[in-house]
Formats: sequence, C-alpha cells, structure tokens
Amino acid sequence: MQLYMAPLEGITGYIYRNAYYKCYGDIDRYFAPFIMSKKLNQKEIRDILPENNQGMELVPQILTNRAEDFLAIAKAIHSYGYHVVNLNLGCPSPTVTSRNRGAGFLELTRELDRFLEDIFAACPMKISIKTRIGVEDEEEWQQLLKIYEKYPLEELIVHPRLKTDQYKPGTIHREAFEMAAEKSCHSLCYNGDITSVSDYDELLQQFPETDKIMLGRGILRKPWLPSEIKNGEKKDPQQYKEKLKEFHEELLNGYVDYMSGDKNTLYKMKELWAYLGTSFTNPEKYLKKIRKAQRVSEYKIWADNLFREQELIL
Repeated sequence: MQLYMAPLEGITGYIYRNAYYKCYGDIDRYFAPFIMSKKLNQKEIRDILPENNQGMELVPQILTNRAEDFLAIAKAIHSYGYHVVNLNLGCPSPTVTSRNRGAGFLELTRELDRFLEDIFAACPMKISIKTRIGVEDEEEWQQLLKIYEKYPLEELIVHPRLKTDQYKPGTIHREAFEMAAEKSCHSLCYNGDITSVSDYDELLQQFPETDKIMLGRGILRKPWLPSEIKNGEKKDPQQYKEKLKEFHEELLNGYVDYMSGDKNTLYKMKELWAYLGTSFTNPEKYLKKIRKAQRVSEYKIWADNLFREQELIL
C-alpha cells in the first residue's frame, strides 16, 4: 500500500512536511499545496525547492482553468527538477469555484476537455489529476470519467464527493470510485474520509485491489495514522504521546525559525490544534488558553500542560 499526504493550503507546506518526515515518515508521496499564479512567488518557490524537501518524493500541484497559465507554471516547476505535476480539480472552496477553478471547473465539461487536450499536448512533465466526481449530481461522474480516459494521466486521484458536498460527514459516494475501478485504465488513488485504521480496513474490504490512498485531515488529527496502517499494530499509548510531542516541538521550532514574530508562528500552530485537539480526551480548557496565547512562551506552557495532563484518543 502506498500512502500519500494530501495538500492542505496553509498547513502542509515544507515546514510541516519536513517535521512530519523526520518524526513519522511512512508517507510515500507528498503533494505540495496548489500554485495559481504563472509567476511563482517567493513563498511558492521556497515550498518546492528540492533542498527544502530532501528525502521525500514531492509532487507540486497547480490550480487553474487556463491552459497557458498551467503550462507556464509547469515550465517553472520543471526547471527545479520535477517530472510530475498534479492538477487540482477538487478544491470546493467558494473563493476558488466561483472562478471556475478546482471543483468549479468540473461544471464546464467542454472547456475542461479542451484544457486537458492543450496541456497534455505541450506539458514537459507527466500530469496527474486530483478530482471530485462532479458539482451537484453523481450522474456527472460518468461523463467526467470519459473525459479523463482520453488522456495519458500519470494517475487519477479520486475524492468521491461532489463540489456541493464540501467536507460534510456522510457525503462520500464510494460507488463513484467503484465505477472508476471498473472502467478506468488509469492508475487510481482513493482519497476521502480515511481517519482511522477501521476506515482503512472498511475501504479495503469494499475495494481490495486498492493500492494507493491519499490521507488529509486524518493525518492532521492523528499523525501516527500512516504508521498504524502500514505496521498493522498499535504501540504503547505513552510512546504515541512522546512521539507526537516530539513532532509538535519540531514543527514549532520550524515555524519560529521561519516566521517573523510570535503572531505569525502562533497563527500556524493554532490552526493545527483545530485538528490535533480532537485526539485528546478533555482538551477544551487547554485549547482555550492556546487560542488566547499572544506569546510563544505562553503558548508553550499550555501546550506542555496539555501533553502532560491529557491522554490521546487512539
């Protein structure tokens, strides 16, 4: 089984990836958060620089509905030594889809087909696609899949939700992945709502030939999840907590070194706790103090108290 780390804008940048790679590993392929502008800014360049991603296989991602922009971004990415790029057709954010990008592009099937024809004809790199199954209706998936079958995709990553589903619980349409497994000639990767080993086991019971899975929020909530999936057994709870604390400190130090001032560092760490906090028994008192912290020193006190006084939910 190959495990991928999904790109989450503002969270899984190279500082997060490096801390994760050092403390956990067990990820076969990392995906960088999307790039939109054909002129890469310094933040985007830093995120994909090979020296900032040593030891890991990284796939940069592009978000656009203009072939000329995609090709310009791909050319810039290629200059850094990359040979595979990913097209984002899955982001459901209204600020993205209102411009017919991400999952919003799925509604314009003629334009999407023409776009794919243009980029596959001229791109110097292999192209994979991360997609949702449509905008409002599951019936859209059949037509979208026919379009994807026309092109030599490096792989097709399927998140079986509609754009309108956003990330709401209970909105996974696994029958769409089943259709892809039956009809697609492409190498497939499953993405969506794998947040525990039991979720993983259930998926394999339904689709036993699945050999690639992308994990997103499941990793943010339980960074040890890939290790559990790959190794098949749980460790002592205290070991989990010690490893998580090590990861937390590595990540915090990375942001302190990179960010200018406590405010920006704390913004990043507080964003992470929105996910990580759900894996502790009674975290609310500590999370409230963490959210109110104005200094890194104050933040450390409450984070340390949480790690010391609360247990992980495994």
